[in-house]
Amino acid sequence: MADKISRFPTREPSELPEDLRVRVTEIADRSGFVPNVFRALGHRPAELRAFLDYHDAVMERDGALTKAERELVVVATSGANSCTYCVVAHGAILRVRARDAQIADRVATNPWTVELDERQRAIVDLALALAVEPATFGEADLQDARDAGLTDDEIWDVGAITALFALSNRIAHLTALRPNDEFYLMGRLPR
Repeated sequence: MADKISRFPTREPSELPEDLRVRVTEIADRSGFVPNVFRALGHRPAELRAFLDYHDAVMERDGALTKAERELVVVATSGANSCTYCVVAHGAILRVRARDAQIADRVATNPWTVELDERQRAIVDLALALAVEPATFGEADLQDARDAGLTDDEIWDVGAITALFALSNRIAHLTALRPNDEFYLMGRLPR
């Protein structure tokens, strides 16, 4: 199992429908490798397409949250959900986007007490409230975020990212998705 990408069948980009092959190849060309999540979700092309569409809608849109703040949400909630794949993969992206070789490790291991600036703390606290105890999430959580200076648009972004990665974390657990080796050094060593 240690060498397997997933418990389920996988597909290489060349085996995907044309639209997905183009999208995954563009990502692979930018990063220098094919992230294993695409091979695993390629097992069901319609689901990969839906995942990519929603991912791009919440993670790549021009919005009030920076790209580093978006990755901060992913790493904090994935750490709280014990999702190795997402912590490793998005931890690498967070290190690069935040230009901080240590932030992802600190956030992933204990997002509740990691030292962050006031804005980052508000973002992480909101994401954790929704990710960990969704049944008790409510107006008080929203008000805390607003009191910390987050706008309703930023609050929506935090919630949408948290929700997407709740799904992603569960799929990664289901498949026993193995992180690519390349992720472990990204953002730690000079390019």
